[in-house]
Amino acid sequence: MQKKTTKINSTAMELGILGASIAGIAAAYFFLGPKGKKHQKQMKVWAIKMKADVVEKLEEARDISEPIFHQIIDSIAEEYEQKAKIGREEIQLLAKDLKKHWKLISKEAGIDK
Repeated sequence: MQKKTTKINSTAMELGILGASIAGIAAAYFFLGPKGKKHQKQMKVWAIKMKADVVEKLEEARDISEPIFHQIIDSIAEEYEQKAKIGREEIQLLAKDLKKHWKLISKEAGIDK
């Protein structure tokens, strides 16, 4: 007899998978992207913190869809542009790369919207 998964457990699992996927994507971009060699030598705390902030906002969201995913990334990127001493270009590159991976993330998390 199959167990039925409750909506809460299913959502929590989806968010966990989504968070892990985002963490992996951000790390891969950071270390293997166009400036990967430079980043490998100079680890920047802001990228890890920005990724954590994105994951936190995703966990707070009740429904996750591609537009909401993009909106969360944009809002976090905007916050970092205003408060951090980081080049706008670097922040936007990370945000753009995260957005590209929506299909993979939604597939892994089982979000088909």
